[in-house]
Amino acid sequence: MKKIFLMLFFAIASAVFSQNKINVTQGNFDFLKDQTEVNVQLKFDHATYQEKNLTEAQYIESRKTDITTRKGVKVWENWTYQWEKFKTSEYLEYFYKGINPKSKKIKFTNDVKAKYTLVIDAKWIYAGWYGGMIGSQEAKLTADLLFVETDNPTNIIMKLHADKIQGKKMNDQFSWEYGRIAAAYLITGKKLGTEIKSALK
Repeated sequence: MKKIFLMLFFAIASAVFSQNKINVTQGNFDFLKDQTEVNVQLKFDHATYQEKNLTEAQYIESRKTDITTRKGVKVWENWTYQWEKFKTSEYLEYFYKGINPKSKKIKFTNDVKAKYTLVIDAKWIYAGWYGGMIGSQEAKLTADLLFVETDNPTNIIMKLHADKIQGKKMNDQFSWEYGRIAAAYLITGKKLGTEIKSALK
């Protein structure tokens, strides 16, 4: 019984220890040594949301009910606009704010003819919450980070796993979930940039 308890304890401790970290699961950063630019692409195809692992459609429907009931249709319409805007461009911009000051010699951007592309494939997103004076909970992002050949994206050069990366309260949209999620992308960028800088120094 004691042995089973210890095994369970170490399994739980290992899972907790790996959270809020980026771990390499395949390859290394050597391929970046002679690169000056890397293309970046976001994916949400298989992302789930919140503790209940909702699909995006289910999450949006629950938010629609909540927002229209408490704040009205116009606020909901603005929410849907902002949600799509952040998914399309803002999460990328926040990721760049995090990674580029760290990676320095390598610029991460989008729509450039770079040899390699970084695919940020979101797997789980916790949106957090905002309670004003009461307090708040930051968003968390779990994603696979895949470096692939731009002209042959099935060829994965390196794979990393970002596990429950927690954002910080650092933007004026923090009261809405898309702002909190954006902060998680920024911290993911910072952590990845730090890893690259350390590996290539």
